[in-house]
Amino acid sequence: MRLVRGVLCALAFLPAAKGMEVKVLSPIPRPEPKAVEVPPAPHKVWVVYEVKPGDALEAIARRFGVDPRHILWSSGLKDARLYPGQRLLIPIVDQEADAPPRLPPGVEAYRVRPGDTLEAIAKRFGVSLLDLVSANPTLESLDRLVVGSELYIPRKAKGLVVVLGEGQTLLDLAERFGLSPVELARANGVKNPLALRPGDRVLIPGLQAKTTYERLLAKQEAERRARLEAERRRQEELRRLAEQRRRQQEAQRRQAQVRQVSYREGGMRWPLANFQITTYFGGRTPFQRFHTGIDLAAPAGTPIYAAKAGRVEVAGWSSVGYGFHVVLDHGGGLETLYAHMSRIAVRAGQWVEAGQVIGYVGSTGWSTGPHLHFEVRVNGLVKNPLSYLP
Repeated sequence: MRLVRGVLCALAFLPAAKGMEVKVLSPIPRPEPKAVEVPPAPHKVWVVYEVKPGDALEAIARRFGVDPRHILWSSGLKDARLYPGQRLLIPIVDQEADAPPRLPPGVEAYRVRPGDTLEAIAKRFGVSLLDLVSANPTLESLDRLVVGSELYIPRKAKGLVVVLGEGQTLLDLAERFGLSPVELARANGVKNPLALRPGDRVLIPGLQAKTTYERLLAKQEAERRARLEAERRRQEELRRLAEQRRRQQEAQRRQAQVRQVSYREGGMRWPLANFQITTYFGGRTPFQRFHTGIDLAAPAGTPIYAAKAGRVEVAGWSSVGYGFHVVLDHGGGLETLYAHMSRIAVRAGQWVEAGQVIGYVGSTGWSTGPHLHFEVRVNGLVKNPLSYLP
């Protein structure tokens, strides 16, 4: 490759001969490196072996099923010469290091799926909740399961399933639970008690996690009561809000009834349907007279209605500026006056009902435009009409 690059560089600097074309070759493209998946490093253990007379490296390697070079590397040797009493480190790959925890015979692993409950799983596999809790004594709740977590199902074997701790043996468990090591080994299908590793599950036959089960039942009942209490409070709040709305509606209904009663017994209705108040009752500027009523502006010819039922006391022309006007006597000293009409629709002495047309808007008398001058009098004294209108 260096020779080719040197030739290419030399050619690049040579002068071109007459009639001769020099081309510079592009470098040969290199193939893209391939992605290589590196497997995880194997777990190894080392066996210390003392060399005996007549031992050879090849024979020892074959006996342990390893490469002789691995023994050399592990033991720090430069050659294959051995001598009696020499200690060798034999690297052995631990095939079971990455294996899943060992389960007792008759116990199966189950992966929790969405929607699973402990009760549903127990029914599906035909076991009791107590048996299921005994096989999973680290459960925190009878109602809540973590999706993807692993449960152990005692399909054939029943008992307490525990985890073998670090540095613990089957003999330790037998002594702890008062069982014979042979009985415990037989229940777990173990021929060599020392073959179990930390993390393996061990079945303790004849025992059940009753204390754990009762604690979980008590927790379940407490959570159920908490949910019921929360629901009771929610329903109580909903009832309170509903009662509050009902009271508000009742108050509004009563107010409407009061307005209706007030209108029937002593209140008045507006004498026009569509209008604009242009002048209110009371004093105006220092240079204007006291206004004895309210002025309601509306187009000429707009119907005027009786504000309250009564008898027509006056229906005619006024000499003091009211123009064509009507006065109704409602009894008890109460009177209403309607002035500046363009035309009168009732006659003196006639009885009229509230809302009956008694005339039409005009601009007669002392008026500058079409409007209704409306007055309320009590025992001959003028009152503010807005106090009697809705």
